[in-house]
Amino acid sequence: EIKLVESGGGSVQAGGSLRLSCVASGFNYRRYCMSWFRQAPEKAREWVGRINSGGITNYADSVKGRFTISQDNAKNTMYLQMNSLKPEDTAMYYCAARTEDICYLGSSYYNYWGQGTQVTVSS
Repeated sequence: EIKLVESGGGSVQAGGSLRLSCVASGFNYRRYCMSWFRQAPEKAREWVGRINSGGITNYADSVKGRFTISQDNAKNTMYLQMNSLKPEDTAMYYCAARTEDICYLGSSYYNYWGQGTQVTVSS
């Protein structure tokens, strides 16, 4: 069984930085796509960015230039480095995975989800 666990969230002032981690257990697929999503209360879940098994990354326009996704395969961990944080970045952040290397922005394409980690950015 695949399990994803996020960590690293917290409270930070605007302009600050946080690094989120997503540790995947039971995940031994050679081809995959992993994405970060976020969701604020009463709002739709929003795709943030992704990385696939080939190391290719892509990001939502709202976070380009500020967020960076990376992975450490030896640790089965994906990271989301968030810099220059803004109040509108406040949300619950989730990691998600699918077992193919063709990536999608829609949350329905992802089979596995973590429980989320809260990020709060104050003005």
